[in-house]
Amino acid sequence: MNRIDQLFQDKKEGILSVYFTAGYPTLDDTLSVIQTLEKHGVDMLEIGIPFSDPMADGPVIQASSTQSINNGMSMRVLFEQLTNVRETVTIPLVLMGYLNPIIQFGFERYCETASKCGIDGLIIPDLPFAEYMESYKEVAEKYGLHVIMLITPETSEERIKLIDENTSGFIYMVSSASVTGAKSSFSDKNLSYFRSVNNMKLRNPRLIGFGISNKLTFDAACQEASGTIIGSKFTTLLNSETTIEEAVQKLIAAIH
Repeated sequence: MNRIDQLFQDKKEGILSVYFTAGYPTLDDTLSVIQTLEKHGVDMLEIGIPFSDPMADGPVIQASSTQSINNGMSMRVLFEQLTNVRETVTIPLVLMGYLNPIIQFGFERYCETASKCGIDGLIIPDLPFAEYMESYKEVAEKYGLHVIMLITPETSEERIKLIDENTSGFIYMVSSASVTGAKSSFSDKNLSYFRSVNNMKLRNPRLIGFGISNKLTFDAACQEASGTIIGSKFTTLLNSETTIEEAVQKLIAAIH
């Protein structure tokens, strides 16, 4: 069974998934970040492949992406770093990367290499759903990879149902129609959106991302979904704290 499916089967609520940019703060930190997050009870990880034009990301993650590229991170380097990751890591791992570098690498080659490394799912935020259905779904499934699609408050109910019927793993609910970034609280409009999607009784579980930074936002998201994805908050801590261990400890403390 895919590790993502196993996670959602074993744990129905309060799931914590954390995003980080591979090769940040330093090129060789990737594996240490993964291992430290798992050690502190994080349920799933989203490994970001740095890109020069990350359109869905706010300034914090954009800056980490720029630093990672300057450090020498590339898709080839990342796959080298992940070659033996399954010797020490058991939680689900999802790769988050933009379409352009993936196409340059070759999508089937990308899926095959990711699968060999023990990756469980892919997030490609700028991959249109129709293109996914036509050109990518079959290849990803061949290598046992879940392609996770994003929905936003702007996504129609019809489109949400189509995504639910044609993808596996989980649905990534973007909390608001904006780029990534920490928030201190969610608006009534955010909460209404969470509730309306929850009431659709979708087949796939959902995780809410964009804006989760403290106990208030974490708990609010967990009330209406299986859990959350945190990115900007953790990236800020990686930048501000002396060690990866301290950054992870502060992240866990912030949401409990």
